[in-house]
Amino acid sequence: MKNLKLLDKYLLKQLLETFFPGILVFTSLVFASDQFLYLVKQISNYGIPFKIAFLAILLQLPYIIVFTIPMAILLAVILTFNKLNTNNEITIFRACGVNLRRLAVPVLIFSFAATLASFVINEYIVPAANTQARNLMLWALMQKSIPSEKSNFSFKEYDVNKQLKRLFYINNYRNNKMEGVTVLDLSKNEVIQVIQAKHAEADADKWKFYNAVNYTISKDGKLMNTAAFKESVLNTNINLSKVQKLNKAEELNYFQLVGYIHKLQKKDEHQTSELKILLYEKISLPATCFLISIIGIPLAISPPRSRFNRGLLFSVLIIFCYYILRAVSTSLGEAQIIEPLLAAWLPNFIVLVTGCALFYKKEFLVG
Repeated sequence: MKNLKLLDKYLLKQLLETFFPGILVFTSLVFASDQFLYLVKQISNYGIPFKIAFLAILLQLPYIIVFTIPMAILLAVILTFNKLNTNNEITIFRACGVNLRRLAVPVLIFSFAATLASFVINEYIVPAANTQARNLMLWALMQKSIPSEKSNFSFKEYDVNKQLKRLFYINNYRNNKMEGVTVLDLSKNEVIQVIQAKHAEADADKWKFYNAVNYTISKDGKLMNTAAFKESVLNTNINLSKVQKLNKAEELNYFQLVGYIHKLQKKDEHQTSELKILLYEKISLPATCFLISIIGIPLAISPPRSRFNRGLLFSVLIIFCYYILRAVSTSLGEAQIIEPLLAAWLPNFIVLVTGCALFYKKEFLVG
C-alpha cells in the first residue's frame, strides 16, 4: 500500500466497503432461493435429518461465492463511481487532470485480486467441499436405507436408467452391523451374482462382507462358479466409491480434471465435451470478476442531476443476461454445436467487448 497514491487508496477503500456487503447479500439471496428449496426437498423426499441436510447445504457456500463474487464486484464499482459522480468528485478529478482511464486503474487492480481469490476458492476449496457434501448426503441416505435395530427387511438399488441393479436382504441389523446378508446383483448383463454373508458392515466408502460366498449364475439358471471369501468388498451407488469420486468433475481441481479427461479421451472423445467445458470454466468464471468491472465504471457515471442512477438498474440486467448467456453457451457446448473452449469463454468475450465499447464511449464523451 505504500506505493499506492492517495487516489488509489481512496478508491480501494470505497470499493471494499461495498464489496463485502455485496458478497453477503448476493450469497444470502442465492442460498435462500435455491439452496433452501433443495434443503426442503432433501428433508421431505428422503427423510434426511435437518442438521445433516443443512450442513451439506453449507458446504455448497464456496461454490455459491464463486458465482456471487462477479456480482459483488459489479455492484461495488457501480455504487462507488455513482457516489463519486453524484458528489461531483469525478468532475473535480478531471479538473485536476485525472481522466477516467486513471480512475479505472485501482478498480482493475481490485478486480484482478478478486479474480485470483475466486480461482483459489474454485480450485482448492470448492472440490473439497463438494466431496464432503456428497459423502455426508450419501452417508445419510445409507443410514436411512438401513433401519437400525430391525430384522428381516430388504431394499433396492437402481441404476441411472431406474432399472433394478441390486436387491439387498438383511436378516438382522444391530449396532451398525448386519447379519445374514443376501445380495442379488443384476448389474452385469451376462451373469447374475448372488452374495451370501454371515456378517457385513457398511460405511461411506464400501460394503464389507465377512465369511461370504459368491455364486455366479448364467442367464439360463446354470451355476457357473462358486467362490468363498473370508472378506469381500462391494461398491454400490448407495455409498460413495472411489470410482464415483473420479467421475464427479465438480470434485476435481484443474489438474485432476485434465488427467481425467485425458483418460476418457482414450476410450471415447465424444463423452468429454461437458468435462472440457467445466475445465475451461475453472479459468473463465474467475476471469469474469476482472472483465465485468470494465462495464461498471461507464454505467455508474450518469448525469449528476439524474433522479436515479440508470447504471444500477443496468447492472442488475447485465448480471441476469450474463448468466442466461452462460447457460445457453454451456448448453450449446454440451450439445457439441460449438467447441467447449468457445462455450466457456463466449460470455466473457461478449462482456469484454461490451465493457470496452461503453468505456470508450463514456471516456470520449466526457473527454
